Amino acid sequence: MKGSLGGLIAVISLILTAASFYMYVQGPENTMWLVGVVLFLVLTLIFGGLFLSGRVNKNDDIHITE
Repeated sequence: MKGSLGGLIAVISLILTAASFYMYVQGPENTMWLVGVVLFLVLTLIFGGLFLSGRVNKNDDIHITE
């Protein structure tokens, strides 16, 4: 993924994680909401990591003395 698309998907996944968790806590014991929480949380971590790894400038050398 290039650009901000990974970050946008990470934010959407985070919102869906929060909504699924809210529905799991408020409603009757329905394990599908809990599965949604875990699934969207994993997607948030994956796409957030891809977004943040793309922000690192890999062409510049980083020295300890700088």
